[in-house]
Amino acid sequence: MILRCSELEHKNLFSRTDPFLVISRYVDGGLSIPVCKTEVIRSDLKPTWKPVFLNIQQVGSKDSPLVIECFNFNSSGKHDLIGKLKKSLLDLEKLHSSGTGENLALPTAAGDKILKSQLFVDTFSESTQHTFLDYLAAGFEVNFMVAVDFTASNGNPRLPDSLHYIDPSGRPNAYQRAILEVGEVLQFYDSDRRFPAWGFGARPIDGPVCHCFNLNGSSTYCEVEGIQGIMMAYTSALLNVSLAGPTLFGPVISNAAQIAGQSLANGHHRYFVLLIITDGVVTDLQETKDALVKASDLPLSILIVGVGGADFKEMEVLDADKGERLESSNGRVATRDIVQFVPFRDVQNGEISVVQELLAELPTQFLSYMRSRDIRPSY
Repeated sequence: MILRCSELEHKNLFSRTDPFLVISRYVDGGLSIPVCKTEVIRSDLKPTWKPVFLNIQQVGSKDSPLVIECFNFNSSGKHDLIGKLKKSLLDLEKLHSSGTGENLALPTAAGDKILKSQLFVDTFSESTQHTFLDYLAAGFEVNFMVAVDFTASNGNPRLPDSLHYIDPSGRPNAYQRAILEVGEVLQFYDSDRRFPAWGFGARPIDGPVCHCFNLNGSSTYCEVEGIQGIMMAYTSALLNVSLAGPTLFGPVISNAAQIAGQSLANGHHRYFVLLIITDGVVTDLQETKDALVKASDLPLSILIVGVGGADFKEMEVLDADKGERLESSNGRVATRDIVQFVPFRDVQNGEISVVQELLAELPTQFLSYMRSRDIRPSY
């Protein structure tokens, strides 16, 4: 759908109006859960937003009631409600067919105030959706990348209580397990099995702290051969860097986004998955949000695995599972959710593996990208 509003009211006479929409569905108890959020359009009282994509799984059915709210963006996070209305997908389809608009209403103590502002549905279309397996069968590849946290909070790698300790018995540490579990599945979707691999938060010998260095030690290329190549490069890096800090994700996300962007520019049918393994909460939270919002336009998903006993609650803000898409420092909203955060301790002793946690969300992220660009599998 392409949604548009007209005659929006100023919320503040001394500042501009930066509108965006939130679409929510109702659940038991009368509560509403956001299922879609548009981008913010700057200083516009008659905005037209980018296409909105919804599926039946998100909304329940075509006649399930939805609430569509129009807000004025505020950098403090306290967005002002401009107006709202309640419509089902069937209602929205009828609005499109009739070419008419629907007035927004603003709740007041005396009841709903009907506004001059209207919502229009400029485009409404339905289509059969291809599955994740349809794309793989048509030759699309899923390419694996990995970034490893070498900050000092992991502990001295020479001591058994370190998260980076290499056990002489061959028992893998948490970093090695995460690489093996995720990599051994995703490598089968990758034809050349050459994987970009980076480290961050360490000081190379006689050098400054680096927040994105090639795990293989090369200054010119970042790829290694196969999962065992990642494991060997990881072990070698532990001998050649000093753990430091802080924990910054922005540089590795930007590097991964650059590779995905170049592949897209070359017309390749590839989708990338970056695995970030870390033992602590990210320090550059806003810079990470900015990088993720920018990367949401690319064929890229990011799996963050938290190892060790740290409190990872703050990391959950990067994972938009609750329906709230990330916003950058300039108010831009992520076009889709590309992050999945998994605390390793929550899965390592249970029946669910890190791979299962990833695969639970990866197909949805993959399909959201393909559908947003109208990319279809061709056999």
